[in-house]
Amino acid sequence: MRDLIWLIIVLLIIGWLIGYFAFPDLGSIIHILIVIAVILIIYKLLTGRSL
Repeated sequence: MRDLIWLIIVLLIIGWLIGYFAFPDLGSIIHILIVIAVILIIYKLLTGRSL
């Protein structure tokens, strides 16, 4: 499960970066992706599980 969370986080950040540079007009959708990635990282930190 730990690897799955990291995979999702990495994919969201990569998707955000690609979207940010390739499609700057879709700002709201792109920023939603990074917010989801940050929420997942914070969740991992708060649950006390090792990253």
